[in-house]
Amino acid sequence: MDRAHAGRRRPVISVVVPVYREEASIRPFLERVEPVLDRLGDYEILFCLDPSPDRTEDVIRKEIHRNPRIGLLLFSRRFGQPAAMMAGIRHCRGETGVVIDVDLQDPPELISEMHAKLKEGYDVVYATRRSRKGETLPKRFVSWLGYKLINAVTDMHIPPNTGDFRVMNRRVLDEVARLKEGHGFLRGLVAFVGFRQAFVEYDRAARHEGEGHYNRYLGSLKIGFNGLVGFSNFLLSATLAAGLVICLAAFVGAVVIAATFFLGTEYPTGIPTIIVLVLFMGGVQLVSIGILGEYVGRIYDEVKHRPQYIVRDAVNVESVRDVEA
Repeated sequence: MDRAHAGRRRPVISVVVPVYREEASIRPFLERVEPVLDRLGDYEILFCLDPSPDRTEDVIRKEIHRNPRIGLLLFSRRFGQPAAMMAGIRHCRGETGVVIDVDLQDPPELISEMHAKLKEGYDVVYATRRSRKGETLPKRFVSWLGYKLINAVTDMHIPPNTGDFRVMNRRVLDEVARLKEGHGFLRGLVAFVGFRQAFVEYDRAARHEGEGHYNRYLGSLKIGFNGLVGFSNFLLSATLAAGLVICLAAFVGAVVIAATFFLGTEYPTGIPTIIVLVLFMGGVQLVSIGILGEYVGRIYDEVKHRPQYIVRDAVNVESVRDVEA
């Protein structure tokens, strides 16, 4: 379906910016991104805002009065960054689309180079980080481990040292928008739809202002876990393998005990041994049930068909559709 809206020409490029509690970052971000977009042609900047306790909404509305090419999607409550990105992708109108954070860790100036690379025949151009300033060693380790694990157990390749900062053409935007998964793991969804993809390298800067409120340690872990569960049955298979190994170990143990009994050898017994075995087996069972519950919970969320987000207000956005039919 053609996503262009009647009466208004499709912009050359749309910039989707998920935001939450970022009042100090809005203006510096626009000061850097607007000159870049002016050189590319007609554009739109679509802020996708989870309701914030600070003045983020007021700042964005003020900027809209200054520049009518800025738009706002305001949600009815906080739905999270993945939902905000998907909302922006479903509502943006550009021939191409960019997803970028407002904190200026990803340089807006790189958009020109990424957009130019699309003209070489690529459908997606993502940014790969050469260095990651302002990120702690534990966070970098979690990121590295997450990419390694996801790429090892899924049939898709998600490039390491990448985030959601990427440029996509209209075909890819429409295909991603058609996907209905509630988790909204954009890196995995873009890898799933395929098409020709390329990358540009850059040095990631520290945040321009304050601390991030979307993806701290738990947020990053949750997004990575959603990617692992959403695109692979590895954990279920690993649970089955662990159960088989434990059964085999139990069988070997039973054989050893029987052998010592018939050979008349004294076998060490006692409460500590029993406690250790009971705790071990109980832990394995709880972990197995928990993993199974994660998959069942996601099935439950999908079959309810609840909207991934609900838009409370839209400014300079011509069509508001919470979930496409």
